[in-house]
Amino acid sequence: MKEKLYCKSGGCSAKLGAKKLTHILEKIAKYPNSNLLVGFDSHDDASVYQINEHQAIVSTLDFFPPMVEDPYLFGQIAATNALSDVYAMGGTPLTALNIVCFNDQDDLNILGKIIEGGNDKLKEAKVVLSGGHSIKDESTKYGLSVTGIVDPSKMIQNNGVQVGDTLILTKKLGVGLTLNAYRLNDARQEILDEVFKSMTTLNKYAFDVLNKYTLHALTDVTGFGLLVHLDEMLDEKASAFLDKKSIPYFKDCPYYVNEFYLSGGGQHNRNAMKNKVCFDEENFVLEEILYDPQTSGGLLASVASDDLENILNDFNQAGLACYVIGRIVEKNQFDIYVR
Repeated sequence: MKEKLYCKSGGCSAKLGAKKLTHILEKIAKYPNSNLLVGFDSHDDASVYQINEHQAIVSTLDFFPPMVEDPYLFGQIAATNALSDVYAMGGTPLTALNIVCFNDQDDLNILGKIIEGGNDKLKEAKVVLSGGHSIKDESTKYGLSVTGIVDPSKMIQNNGVQVGDTLILTKKLGVGLTLNAYRLNDARQEILDEVFKSMTTLNKYAFDVLNKYTLHALTDVTGFGLLVHLDEMLDEKASAFLDKKSIPYFKDCPYYVNEFYLSGGGQHNRNAMKNKVCFDEENFVLEEILYDPQTSGGLLASVASDDLENILNDFNQAGLACYVIGRIVEKNQFDIYVR
């Protein structure tokens, strides 16, 4: 009998809403330490702690319930997703610890497959699995705590956009919508194959291309969707214009939206962006795609427009996807405009 996982609502769509999380974290007083270069107060992808002039530790943690039935695939996705935050900070991941919640009445072969899938992705990234922690739980959850390293002078944060920059995205949107359709047995296999390939593609490869150039800001697009993650990149001096015709998404997403295969996470993202985004026309399908929670999504980079042609050529030569989706402009009434 093939081992399967029960997946009800998993992946990054299981995140607490951005608005609620911000409300909680605003009340937390940090212990002051000048070596902490990046903490939770900046809404960045990982924490960064400087240990000497040329080295800083990058720390991140990600775990969630399963979003697919195949335990090995689930492990691969979870590890790919957890590693991504280190790349998004400009770092190199070194070690990882497993985080496991599992019902000890279930087949332990399932857990073995999950961990095997995760470890195979770690090996691909040349990251050492060095330990972990497990607890008994009614439902399965899995993820990793990842430690990496970065030169503080080369660290990339998510809030350094400059007016005139071009915005590029390295993976298509619509993962959450597709997974909702998958749970309802209404997703075509060819689309699922494309989505699963995207979710298990390490952002290491896209980062290796981008890292040849000056990156003014970098993040990965996960549970808060493209718009919330983009909004976290903007400051009081900048707004973003997105080209609605250039937004990449998986082929059947409009059908999923029209069938209302939507998630609570997407609606939390919509609420978080209230009064911050302006659409030039009513387009419910596009809105839901832009609010859709991504699991193991792509990198979103703000790059100097002068570098754009070379960046696109390098992505093409590497056989990797890269989409130009917008630009950074001077601050307007709204944070983000979709036109």
